[in-house]
Amino acid sequence: MTDETCPLFGEQGGKLTYGSYLRVPELLELQIPESSPPAHDELLFITIHQVYELWFKLILHELTDARDKMLAGESYAPRVRLERSQAIMRVLVSQVDVIDTMTPQDFLAFREKLAPASGFQSVQFREVEFLSNLKDPTYLDRFRGLTDAEEARLRERLAEPSLWDGYVTLLAHHGFTVGTEEEREAALKQIAHDREKYGQLWDLAEALIAHDQALALWRSRHVLMAERQIGTKAGTGGSAGGAYLRSRLPLRCYPELWSLRSAL
Repeated sequence: MTDETCPLFGEQGGKLTYGSYLRVPELLELQIPESSPPAHDELLFITIHQVYELWFKLILHELTDARDKMLAGESYAPRVRLERSQAIMRVLVSQVDVIDTMTPQDFLAFREKLAPASGFQSVQFREVEFLSNLKDPTYLDRFRGLTDAEEARLRERLAEPSLWDGYVTLLAHHGFTVGTEEEREAALKQIAHDREKYGQLWDLAEALIAHDQALALWRSRHVLMAERQIGTKAGTGGSAGGAYLRSRLPLRCYPELWSLRSAL
């Protein structure tokens, strides 16, 4: 990056620099190993998961805006937001390849230091699931270690409309009757069979399916990574580990969009 390509940074007399804008010094101070002496691969493990949380933050930013715009009757911008989220999810899946460079022996060198911390406790990922229509109130009962602020965020996500609620509201905005599953199926069939008239609604439904598929691919890749690292061991947070992750593979955010395929 140069002053010519980005005059904001390093501009003569300017106070803003690349490092200060991105808070780079503070960011690089956040990777603190628990093992002593530090196990070599612990920095990899911490970095990967901190990066995941940054991506989750951006995904929530995009999905929340997609939901809000559908509730407001818009159909173009939500698709763009969903497509960006899918691009991010592809990055999340590919990041697992980096974790796979760590051998089980190298992971065991510091794994015991992680307990009772666990990926199960990622509040932002649960927010992504809740917003995507995978609302599970029992998660709050099973979670240990939530701060008051985190619990409030999750309860808000449980109470607020999901992406599916946004899409159904959008269908109603376009004059479709959506009070029952049968009425929604009829509406979706009409949209599917007249894409010239309802192209934006169909494309948005396909974007929701792609988002759902991206989450499923992430869960599947995560299962393989966990089994490669720990086999059938329990998770550090007390979950059943790979067995728990495998139990979540069949989940679908938008089952009515999936069943539509059989009804066409």
